[in-house]
Amino acid sequence: MIMDPITQKARQAIAEICDAAHLHPGNLFVVGCSSSEVLGEKIGTHTSMDVAEALYAGIAAELEDRGVFLAAQCCEHLNRALVVERSVMERFDFEQVNAIPQPNHAGGAFASVSWKRMKDPVLVESIKARADAGIDIGGTLIGMHIHPVVVPVRISIDKIGEAHILCARRRPKYVGGQRAIYEEDLL
Repeated sequence: MIMDPITQKARQAIAEICDAAHLHPGNLFVVGCSSSEVLGEKIGTHTSMDVAEALYAGIAAELEDRGVFLAAQCCEHLNRALVVERSVMERFDFEQVNAIPQPNHAGGAFASVSWKRMKDPVLVESIKARADAGIDIGGTLIGMHIHPVVVPVRISIDKIGEAHILCARRRPKYVGGQRAIYEEDLL
């Protein structure tokens, strides 16, 4: 599999989600990823650091250009803990836990690459449902990390490699009932 198209598709997907979610610098974006699914295999069966590196290159570059923070979700063997920069942990008052993601044992390839590529990575047990948007590449279940109310986002891409993607953003809760008037750009 040629990795350049994966990097390009990942970057395009992130750009489209960020635009649709109206993200701005300082927002938090969660990524759940199965490199196995990108390769067309069952989640957790064919972990690929090469695929994870290609995905990370596109995702991290687009988020960094926008000033949006990345939270990389680990697999269920680390209870879907997340890799973030230490500065993000401190900014959002997250609690650090002690584990280092591993590609084939606990954590997964994308979390392992994130750990390796971030400047000062830490693992946090939870981001307290504080993500503003996210992407689920291959059925990894990210919804618990996004602010309520979670709204699906449709973009022009529906797969990266062979993995189906689901995108989501937060929406502020509606209050006020039928007489309320809402801000259109927050809907």
